[in-house]
Amino acid sequence: MEFISDFVSSLEPSLTLAVTNKAKEMKARGEQVVGLAGGEPDLDTPDNIKQAAITALNNGATKYTPSVGLPQLRQAICDKLKRDNGLEYNIDQICVASGAKPAVYNALRATISPGDEVIIPAPYWVSYPSMVELCGGTPVFVETKAENDWKMTAEDFENAMTPRTKMIILTTPHNPTGTVYTEEELRAIGQIAVDEDILIISDEIYEYLVYDDTKHVSMASLSPELYNLTITINGFSKGYAMTGWRLGYSAAPAHIAKYIKLIQDHTASNATTFCQYGAIEALTGDQTFISDMREEYEFRRQYVYTRLAAMPKIKVTNPKGAFYFFIDTTELGMGSLELCDKLLERYKVAAVPGIAFGNDHAIRISYCTSLDVLKEGLDRLEDFIRKH
Repeated sequence: MEFISDFVSSLEPSLTLAVTNKAKEMKARGEQVVGLAGGEPDLDTPDNIKQAAITALNNGATKYTPSVGLPQLRQAICDKLKRDNGLEYNIDQICVASGAKPAVYNALRATISPGDEVIIPAPYWVSYPSMVELCGGTPVFVETKAENDWKMTAEDFENAMTPRTKMIILTTPHNPTGTVYTEEELRAIGQIAVDEDILIISDEIYEYLVYDDTKHVSMASLSPELYNLTITINGFSKGYAMTGWRLGYSAAPAHIAKYIKLIQDHTASNATTFCQYGAIEALTGDQTFISDMREEYEFRRQYVYTRLAAMPKIKVTNPKGAFYFFIDTTELGMGSLELCDKLLERYKVAAVPGIAFGNDHAIRISYCTSLDVLKEGLDRLEDFIRKH
């Protein structure tokens, strides 16, 4: 008898986590591994946020909260969405989850039925397709190109649609490419979604990490019609360096939000209580950390771009957001898994193979690490490229 669900049996392990874990194991054996694979800020959570959680814990914040989160946290999220994104929500439309990843999954679970198609621009964040499949849906990939800053156009979107298309997932700023969609580009895509009555998940977890004169725009803010079709996902991991706190949230139209709540009722119950008090402080306290972190990452981004652009046999664009470079390695003549394996085993550099994101001719490196680590890692990468 086969005991494993059909939905689960076809899942593949997360290659981003696999690379990170292998690099950690090598470091534990004493090997001098340079980690450029990680997807979390190297900066510590601000002290005021940590202190708020500590105070809450000391004051007995160890019991259940409403499954969708503390009312005062949901109100702080509503205030943030209005202040930063021009979005009006009430607290019943907000669900606080144990990370942005569960928030995405809850949104899919609430809306996707077996046979529904979900359009996902590729490269894509590694877990989107698996989440869709776990809901019985079918991921439909739209290939994007470096020459177009890895963006899906409205025309691409329209060409990928079928009568079974239920949703599109957009990420801006984007992981793994760092691209940021402009308001004009979002309006063009959004108009098609409105015309065809297609739902949108707008994953905005890297919202605060945009560079130069780039502006982040929330899809749901562009029209009342798009507001009613869009589930906005955000969280605290990237903007406030709170990855281990596991806190994210969704903001959804009321008729969808009530089903997201039901899913949370029957699965996670609620995000960790005292961590939610830290999140309240993150949203309502001093925001200097965000600008300081963005300034630091912008400096590193420019350093990494200058180094990569001077290397032979690879192609790279300067990302407008997040903290990644997606490097075209076609001219090196090997698949991304083989390339990353050689980099790690022979040169002790951890990078993520592009196949994890749907592109086998690229690798992703992160610059959310110190300048010294970046310099050493790029020196080794350049040595590898010149020898291969």
